[in-house]
Amino acid sequence: MIKAQRMGHATIETPDLQKSLDYFVDLNGFVITHRDAGGAHLATKIGQLTLSLVKGDRADCTRLSFEVAPASDFAAMGRFLASEGIPSEIRKDPFPGTPEVLTFMDAKGTAIDLFRKWDFVAGNQNVAGIGPLKVGHIAFFTPDVQGLVSFYERILGFRVSDWLGDFFVFMRCNPDHHTVNFFRGSKPKLHHLAFELKDFAHMQQSCEALSMRRIPLGWGPMRHGPGHNLATYHRNPDDHVVEYYCELDQMKNEELGYFEPRPWHVDRPQRPKVWEPHVWASGWGTPPAPSHMRQTP
Repeated sequence: MIKAQRMGHATIETPDLQKSLDYFVDLNGFVITHRDAGGAHLATKIGQLTLSLVKGDRADCTRLSFEVAPASDFAAMGRFLASEGIPSEIRKDPFPGTPEVLTFMDAKGTAIDLFRKWDFVAGNQNVAGIGPLKVGHIAFFTPDVQGLVSFYERILGFRVSDWLGDFFVFMRCNPDHHTVNFFRGSKPKLHHLAFELKDFAHMQQSCEALSMRRIPLGWGPMRHGPGHNLATYHRNPDDHVVEYYCELDQMKNEELGYFEPRPWHVDRPQRPKVWEPHVWASGWGTPPAPSHMRQTP
């Protein structure tokens, strides 16, 4: 088994590259590190690669990268993938600050890039936009939720944190409550990108920034059930849902097997469980807009 330990960056295909750049740079405050006619690479204000934007015919997330241990043996990982019937290849210098990746496809057709070495691609910068700390998790529609759970457990070492009924799963690869979400839809497609903010004051600032751009909230501010994070949601120019969040549950010790106790937990200790659909959404706050779970064409 491969053990993914951290999400690196996501690759987003967009039909309107300039409009996406305006959104991610001017509003969100990400820093362009490399750009050409076909796309751009963006970093956080502290210099970590966060997004790769690629001009294309559709709006979707086409690649995810995950960090593995520095001493990982890509050749051994390739043999393991081959034993599972998964072809892979080693790519050199595929992204800024990333000298080498092991690439393969997950069960829904998203490219996975594993990296063991990386470097900052920009220095600390004062940004005019919101300035998220990182891309925290990615959520996808899929016709086969259980199949993807099995794939990410068996191949990448992910663990299930929570279920919403039998159609929405939260999975982790490190102390964060979730790094990927999968929920039932007619076809594989991105539902939302989630960016971590520092605290609730930072979230308030993000709401002010959205308001100045006349971008309405589709949901929030509120506190979720699974993960118990504070969150807001809005839609970007590609009609993807974007979440800003903070205070996500943390599992500091896998052997102990419970999330770090918080005052707002109803269950003590807070353990992975199946949430009822009618009570999962939030501990407090407004309900989501009817379009929140809509799958775009």
